[in-house]
Amino acid sequence: MKPKIPEGFKIICQNKKAGFEYELGDRFEAGLILTGTEVKSLRLGKANLLDAYARIIQGEPYLIGAHISPYPQAYFGNHDPIRRRKVLLHKTEIKRLIGKTQEKGFSLIPTKLYFKKGLAKVEIALARGKKLHDKRQTMKDADSKRDMARAVRDYNR
Repeated sequence: MKPKIPEGFKIICQNKKAGFEYELGDRFEAGLILTGTEVKSLRLGKANLLDAYARIIQGEPYLIGAHISPYPQAYFGNHDPIRRRKVLLHKTEIKRLIGKTQEKGFSLIPTKLYFKKGLAKVEIALARGKKLHDKRQTMKDADSKRDMARAVRDYNR
């Protein structure tokens, strides 16, 4: 059964690979500064967070590498698909992220891009890269969960 999505909440895209590649810690909901054609393209669901990351440059957070496709109906004034986009966070959150990202091994990874009450939001997670043996353990856990669910389903038939 799918989890119920709250009203006024529309997921545009998710970075599913982030959960496999990184140990995700604290998550932050942040706004984005976008152009008009970017918003229209997002409403069509034309976005990709696969190679994206966030970085704090001169005290301001930016989303880098997120691909938002050009809006097809725009005749001129279309946006650059992979430009840097400013992320809107509170000062206390920015200071906390600066402190955490200066520690060895931590980075900021966007996990979700969505609309909440008509505003584009991005979920950024504080992440630490996994080692190869951690990835193997994650795959084993997922396989065992799937096998148990299959066994329960078959038993109940």
